[in-house]
Amino acid sequence: MKRAIIFGATGGIGQEIAFDLAEAGWSLYLHFEKNELRAKQIQKKLVKLYPQQEFFLLQLSFLDPDEKFINLSKGIFSINAVIFAQGITDYNFLSAQSLTTIEKILKINMVTPIKLTKLLTPLLLSREHSRIIYLGSVYGKQGSALESVYSASKSGISRFVQAYAREVAMNNLTVNVLAPGAVDTPMNEIFSADVIEEVKDEIPVNRLAVPRDISFWVKNLLSPQADYLTGQTIYIDGGWLV
Repeated sequence: MKRAIIFGATGGIGQEIAFDLAEAGWSLYLHFEKNELRAKQIQKKLVKLYPQQEFFLLQLSFLDPDEKFINLSKGIFSINAVIFAQGITDYNFLSAQSLTTIEKILKINMVTPIKLTKLLTPLLLSREHSRIIYLGSVYGKQGSALESVYSASKSGISRFVQAYAREVAMNNLTVNVLAPGAVDTPMNEIFSADVIEEVKDEIPVNRLAVPRDISFWVKNLLSPQADYLTGQTIYIDGGWLV
């Protein structure tokens, strides 16, 4: 049975990935931080739709001490893929951000995913075909004003993936980044309708992405036939910035 962990499974993109992978026959570990109710609702729906598969809940804060990450990795008994769909930003001038906020963005978007990658890689290497996928951002290539720390964290993940993929490539463990542009998720609810329309006008396809535009590529990267694609950052931005 194919099993994957989806970190950030209660987010807009994470939920779509969960339902798409379950439809494709995957059993899933569904990670959440605080939104336990939503996680249980997703689990209940998946169990009803796909009773022959397994769906487990994982609670973890990416700000937890390292001991929690170690314990989590010890509790996972079999996985073929890990998808990091979590992420936060703080739309603000660097001068207005607290040191705590800066550290939080870096930990959640980059530092903790790298730590979890180290801890979960031994399980992945035991499989014939295994995958690690991170959700990055177009801002990892072209930095955004008022999101300098966020841009740094996403750029850091892309460079980490480029390097780490070379360490594990011989084992058919591929490591890639999917980097969306503007996606219609709660993360963008801080912007007014007028601002969203301005962004749409800048995007050649003239719309924001929807979560399925991203989950489609997750499914493709998880295919056994995708062994030759690794170390890449793939931009899914409708032709917007890159």
